[in-house]
Amino acid sequence: MELQTVLGHKPELPGKIEVGLNNGINVLADVIWEDPDEDSINHAGSFEIKGKIEFKEYPNPLIEQRADPYIVRHTDGYYYFTGSYPLYDRIVLRRAKTIEGLQTSEEVVVWEAHEKGVMSEHIWAPELHYINGKWYIHFAAGEKEDVWGIRPYVIETADNNPLEGTWIEKGQVNTNFQSFSLDATTFEHRGKRFLVWAQKVENDTISNLYIAEMENPWRIKGEQVLLSTPELEWEQIGFHVNEGAAMIKRNGKVFIAYSGSETNHHYAMGLLSADEDSDLLDPKSWTKTDEPVFSSSETTSEYGPGHNSFTVAEDGKTDLLVYHARPYKEITGNPLYDHNRHARVQQLLWKTDGTPYFGIPGQTFAERTIEVTARITVKKNS
Repeated sequence: MELQTVLGHKPELPGKIEVGLNNGINVLADVIWEDPDEDSINHAGSFEIKGKIEFKEYPNPLIEQRADPYIVRHTDGYYYFTGSYPLYDRIVLRRAKTIEGLQTSEEVVVWEAHEKGVMSEHIWAPELHYINGKWYIHFAAGEKEDVWGIRPYVIETADNNPLEGTWIEKGQVNTNFQSFSLDATTFEHRGKRFLVWAQKVENDTISNLYIAEMENPWRIKGEQVLLSTPELEWEQIGFHVNEGAAMIKRNGKVFIAYSGSETNHHYAMGLLSADEDSDLLDPKSWTKTDEPVFSSSETTSEYGPGHNSFTVAEDGKTDLLVYHARPYKEITGNPLYDHNRHARVQQLLWKTDGTPYFGIPGQTFAERTIEVTARITVKKNS
């Protein structure tokens, strides 16, 4: 890399450079540069500055038997983790100063299923959100009298530490439907809050994704729009499914990753994208990838990856993909009751066109650290 500067001025070094992966994909990677020597920039001529690219790697799996994992980094400096508990009868939280620290941190039960009635069965896919000074958990639940009568619910606490909070039930989210619904996620964009959730309409066997604007963290307002339906072959294996949505905004785009097909090794992830200036409630704003962006890998022996979330690394800028996958392919019985979907974390890369590159589950890099060199030419002021 050849760069120029003038006497007495530090060179402007790129924060990212293009790196070619072994599979031919080019991605942009963050560079950490050494500080230039003061003597070098005060004399005409050339000198070199060393830099390095570090790829993030974490323990894999991070937490065993925690499907639908969700990790958020809060302004208090802690990472918070939640996910589906194997008995499907409670909501648990962990917190730690680092991603790796979540692996051994204390797990606290913050809410338990009712003994009967609503919110008494199939407590699934909790997500923890900090909104307007309070913590909220969105989750799905059925009832003992109708275990598949699953609906979206919200609980709230005003305590600073959600592991110690007193949680108040805000009730069922007011969708237009009274049918199977789960995997609600919420996010803010351009001063508006949105909800995206998976929904079966009446007795239909198809699970669609819907989007709506929110009046507050537990209530929808206005139109509820069909965002995506499982129309592609890879979304229709076993069951016709779109579910487990997660949003990330980068490079002028709003991306929503989601999962499709049955929850065995066929489970995989697709991607929706919209321009950040577009109307997110207009289905025409969104495009869908034709093929899955993240799927089972025989190479790494990770199967059925999906129901992801996004967070950032300890440096505050490196994007991370949080997901679950099993360490084996063959399953006996209903895969929903095979509890070895483990929570996993790996770096999310970005291609040169600004779209995310998920890679393969369990991806590791041949070289975690790459050394780079910039040759700087110092010229006299003109």
